[in-house]
Amino acid sequence: MNIETIAIHAGNIVTDSQQPAVMPITLSTTFQHQEESLIYSRANNPNRMALEQVLTQLEYGEDAAAFSSGNAAGMAVFQALEPGSHVIAPDDMYHGLRNQLVSIFKGVLSVSFVDMGNVDAVAAAFLPETALVWIETPSNPLLKIAPIEAIVKVAKSHACKVVCDNTFATPIFQNPLKLGADIVMHSTTKYLGGHSDILGGALVTKQKDAFWGRVKMIQHTGGAVPSPFDCYFLCRSIKTLPYRMKAHAANGKGVAAYLDTHPMVEKVYYPGLRSHLGHQVAAQQMKDFGGMLSFLIKGDAAVADNFVSKLHYFTNATSLGGVESLIERRAASEGPDSLTPPNLIRVSVGLESLEDLLLDMNQAFQ
Repeated sequence: MNIETIAIHAGNIVTDSQQPAVMPITLSTTFQHQEESLIYSRANNPNRMALEQVLTQLEYGEDAAAFSSGNAAGMAVFQALEPGSHVIAPDDMYHGLRNQLVSIFKGVLSVSFVDMGNVDAVAAAFLPETALVWIETPSNPLLKIAPIEAIVKVAKSHACKVVCDNTFATPIFQNPLKLGADIVMHSTTKYLGGHSDILGGALVTKQKDAFWGRVKMIQHTGGAVPSPFDCYFLCRSIKTLPYRMKAHAANGKGVAAYLDTHPMVEKVYYPGLRSHLGHQVAAQQMKDFGGMLSFLIKGDAAVADNFVSKLHYFTNATSLGGVESLIERRAASEGPDSLTPPNLIRVSVGLESLEDLLLDMNQAFQ
């Protein structure tokens, strides 16, 4: 099946004798004992089985594990590592998972933050106890691009696992497992949910090995799993994911091009721009460049806040990937320990009319 067909059909499991065209929600927390059947909803549920099935096929993996949030999904990977393990992570990384590494896992795991666009820097960061390379490409919020295949080659020479956060690209534009990564991570809250109304996360593995067995044990025993409702609505949203992503990417290119020539803009971070540092690598490993971008406005934090406050069609809010356009001064959301420039504005370009979005930005700049 092509990816549009996978998105529509792989998330349907017929569990009803009436043969509904759309899989119903199964709310029962427990199931009658039968051989090889469901037992308890924390362990599994028909709707979660459907969600994990469609995610597995979208990422061309062997198995998937759905979680109650993206942070829970990422944490399951870190929890699966042996205490004392060393992690190599991006210097530009989603702050929620970065905070886990430096706070929750302080004293349990050690971490080196490196520029993932520099393969030599990645290679130099390996230690005898390195067990995991965490890739995030495009990264949040600077849209840095990491060459997945090149990093995998280095990691495999050290017998290390490679996990790639594919949230910004989605399975529609990038498939890290095909490029050699061992596990793909998603915040399903974002583009896979697509409507800013579902919280979730997921991991997809290339193979069911011992490490994946630990991840599944953590999912089951830890219990940070999505509800049947969340799984149902994620499956429903995924049906339109391929077509939504095409529109997000088209609007993203238009907004990036507009900002790239605006006199009030110091720099634009969008991998679809030829001037972007990682453009060539992104063009090789991505099918399109997505709807996420960030830019530096000329001025300080107050200038950035003033610009954001004057917009009508961009909601000043955290998160991304919804049909509506979202915008924020990113450092304000990340808190006092943020490494993000105070005048950086992150934009999740939605599915509104591109003409309306550009007119809105134009009046805000004026």
